[in-house]
Amino acid sequence: MKARPLCFLKQRQVLFLFLFWGVCLTGSEFGHYSVTEETERGSLVVNLAKDLGLEVEELVARRTRVISDDNKRHLFLDSHTGDLLTNEKLDRERLCGSIEPCILSFQILMDNPFQISRAELRILDINDHSPAFQNKEMILKIPENTPVGAVFQLERAQDSDGGHNNVQNYTINPNYFFHITISGGDEGKIYPELVLDKALDWEDQQEFSLTLTALDGGFPPRSGTATVHVVVLDINDNAPQFSQKLYESQAPENSPVGFLVVKVSAKDVDSGVNSEISYSFFDASEDIRTTFQINCFSGEIFLRSLLDYELVKSYKLNIQAVDGGGLSAKCTVLVQVLDINDNSPELTISSLSHDIVENSPETVLAVFRINDRDSGENGKIICYIQENLPFLLKPSVENFYTLVTKGPLDRESRDEYNITITVSDMGTPRLKTEHNITVQVSDVNDNAPAFGCSLPEGHFPGHLVDVSDAGTLSHSYQYEVCLMGGSAGTNEFKFLKPIYPNIHTNGFERNYEKQPPH
Repeated sequence: MKARPLCFLKQRQVLFLFLFWGVCLTGSEFGHYSVTEETERGSLVVNLAKDLGLEVEELVARRTRVISDDNKRHLFLDSHTGDLLTNEKLDRERLCGSIEPCILSFQILMDNPFQISRAELRILDINDHSPAFQNKEMILKIPENTPVGAVFQLERAQDSDGGHNNVQNYTINPNYFFHITISGGDEGKIYPELVLDKALDWEDQQEFSLTLTALDGGFPPRSGTATVHVVVLDINDNAPQFSQKLYESQAPENSPVGFLVVKVSAKDVDSGVNSEISYSFFDASEDIRTTFQINCFSGEIFLRSLLDYELVKSYKLNIQAVDGGGLSAKCTVLVQVLDINDNSPELTISSLSHDIVENSPETVLAVFRINDRDSGENGKIICYIQENLPFLLKPSVENFYTLVTKGPLDRESRDEYNITITVSDMGTPRLKTEHNITVQVSDVNDNAPAFGCSLPEGHFPGHLVDVSDAGTLSHSYQYEVCLMGGSAGTNEFKFLKPIYPNIHTNGFERNYEKQPPH
């Protein structure tokens, strides 16, 4: 069969476009904002687009998102306006308790390029709580021989509001025997003190009833009241004495309920009922009373509920010993909570891509943050992935990491990768958290077609040759090709059209010694 006189030549040009994504990893301080507590959901904090100097469309294109340090959605970003809005009614007392100022920290994350900005939101207090005494009635026993000018500390009122909206003053109803003064305590707290103005006489009057009023600094001020019953006693001239003014104790955070924390002890040299001592907490918060209990006879202090180092690291307990005659003494107990490794590391994914185009340069696949709420060695964490993978982890700021490719990938070598990100702490025993990511490699046209055949020497141009392996050619066609003639070593096969299963040789006789197999 004669060879066709015409062989069609095709030229194909392949244009490769390489995209380089520069990732900017910054941890700059950005903004300090404020909002009043109890404002309605959707209240404006700031127009983030204007504050960043960006258009709203650019905020959306860069996938801007807001992440709070406690991983709760206190705020959200309106993608239509660029406004940063509250996602809930913010209760300062619930979020921060007595801590002042009340600060919520958060990060602003943007892609293309990747950028992190740190910001703070201050929750401003409103005077929405009144002072309150834990005990609406107090009993104060005073011996009749107590000297004028003696001072008796009373229970303070507690107010959940902070700053100037907390308790600022105390008063009592007018009388001839007592007045109120104020003393300062720890952390800016103030305490009411009852001062004796006139000598007592049990034979004249055995009891007084006083109204104690606590006032906060709001406008107008809120108030709370309690009744102080003063009982005049016959002479008891010795007050209890604690063996030490300060007790220090430690308790592991996994201690069971009923665990003996410490035992305090006081003695009274009086006899009879005046030497009988009872122990109690003095000026104890609700948290103290729900966490500890005291045996009023022995002075032993036990755990009433479980401890959690991550919530409270230490406690300060004020203990009062009162004898049968009403005289009292006070001591302080400091309880240090010991941390144990009871929290596994946390891994929070901020952005994730499951597909990557082969031949791409270094590419960011995931952005995530790691954290461990334990302390010391228990809170130190390391992050790693399997070895022998073309990926690596890059640390950033604020415990953020990026998962990136080491270089271009080849789909023909491997089209899928299963990556396990492992976060482990350094405690004993070590706790760890794993997160699995599957990455698909997308194909690009980076391989030319190829086929193989056996061609004995001695064949002349135009000779039909069987194609034994079509290689990367389509499996749904058979191709007619011809062997082009030329100088030795330059023979080529050219496709004619996809119809015949044989190949013609063309040009010159094939000689094995001159042209060995390629």
